Amino acid sequence: MGIEVAPIGHVRGGRAAVEDDGWDAETCRIEFDGGLLEPEATLGLDGFSHVEVVFVFDRVDPTSVCTGARHPRGRRDWPRVGILAQRAKDRPNRIGVTICRLVGAGPGWIDVRGLDAVDGTPVLDVKPHLTGFAPRGEVREPGWAVELMAGYWD
Repeated sequence: MGIEVAPIGHVRGGRAAVEDDGWDAETCRIEFDGGLLEPEATLGLDGFSHVEVVFVFDRVDPTSVCTGARHPRGRRDWPRVGILAQRAKDRPNRIGVTICRLVGAGPGWIDVRGLDAVDGTPVLDVKPHLTGFAPRGEVREPGWAVELMAGYWD
């Protein structure tokens, strides 16, 4: 069974090349395509500090997608783990999800900081970040994941 989705917009500005770290320094605009959204779709969004952006890693070659296990970032000093135990870009449906700071919003666009997507990336959805949807209870993660994220945003 297939599912058909279409981008609601595209990332404009920010990085042109895919890199692993330092994403909090990046500010970009998401311009919404007129076909799926009306300009007032962003109305009230400026009341939120953060948004969750769902996008497609469209630069990933579909033949390089991982459907099993691998070492994150190819580092053999980190354990081999399944693709569903990591947030790598070369995952089965090449979908990325990032919570980022909302810098501004207007009819047909939003500006965000800390979105780990490059210029031209198709955006599938934008949702306001509500603390009620944040993790409930204790959060745990393995040491390699903490080490991997050490420079990702800074």
